[in-house]
Amino acid sequence: MQNIDFRSDTVTQPTRGMLEAMMQAATGDDVIDIDPTVRELENRLAKHFGFDRGLFCPSGTMANQIAMMHHLRQGDEVICEARSHIYWYEGGGVAANAGASIRLVHGENGCLTVEDLQHAINPKNEHAAFSKLLSLENTGNKAGGTCYPIADLQALSAFARERGLAVHMDGARMFNALIATGQSAHQHHGLYDSLSICLSKGLGCPVGSLLLVNESDYDSVRRIRKRLGGGMRQAGYLAAAGLYALDFHVERLANDHRRATDLAEGFIDIPWIQKVILPQTNIVIFYTDRDPSEVIRVLAEKGIRLMEMGGGALRMVTHLQITDEHVQTTLQIMRELE
Repeated sequence: MQNIDFRSDTVTQPTRGMLEAMMQAATGDDVIDIDPTVRELENRLAKHFGFDRGLFCPSGTMANQIAMMHHLRQGDEVICEARSHIYWYEGGGVAANAGASIRLVHGENGCLTVEDLQHAINPKNEHAAFSKLLSLENTGNKAGGTCYPIADLQALSAFARERGLAVHMDGARMFNALIATGQSAHQHHGLYDSLSICLSKGLGCPVGSLLLVNESDYDSVRRIRKRLGGGMRQAGYLAAAGLYALDFHVERLANDHRRATDLAEGFIDIPWIQKVILPQTNIVIFYTDRDPSEVIRVLAEKGIRLMEMGGGALRMVTHLQITDEHVQTTLQIMRELE
């Protein structure tokens, strides 16, 4: 039976070229001292986004949590959009790891504005938590892969710092945002105090994320990674996959975005789909008048896999191993469902 897996862009398998690059990687010990391939990847991404240093981590959750623990202390508060990954999908880590609270703000299409932030910052008195960090997400996963306009990011960063807040960017799908908007990485230089980048989503790597910081923050975040058990020995094999992806898997993200649009536009005339959010990138969210779990079960029997997002929403994500044929086959099967 066919297996067309739209659950996430994390389900991809390494390509032959990526596997060959991994097998040829020079490695060291990234815990004792230096793994040369890890260092090459860290330096390359840090320079690309205007930071001094990079820190290779096993996952995006760990990269984000290291940032939370670095920027926050017990009694502090982080402000984020209500659908943010750090709130929904990191196991309560902000509270458990940083001892901090989260202020959720409902932004339009998963994006915050300066006005949103202005109303969310606590007054400086003993009754309120200290507003210390603004955490942004680009693209917004639960919002359907939405992208921030660069002018909004510039305004948010400036206002947050004016009010004494650090700025973290969860950029798990930042490369999707750059490709979709035509923004350059250089336009993001200096906007964030930390930035996480995931390798195992649209870029198609098996493992890994990086936390990008400036020199003054590096020793702190590396120590936190050690405390969380995130140091890896011959991690160069994994870093080599990241280097390969930066060379060969960035520009092709436009194909994922096009296929997501093809899916969404095909959903419009399917009677049992009530609403579809037209995607900006590679995430399609739609709503049905049926039980979402039943839709998932029926489609799984036909070899199509997707994910429930809560509130009646279903999600399909295009990625490295979804083809045009997969999209057309999926639309045909979904149209035939009674």
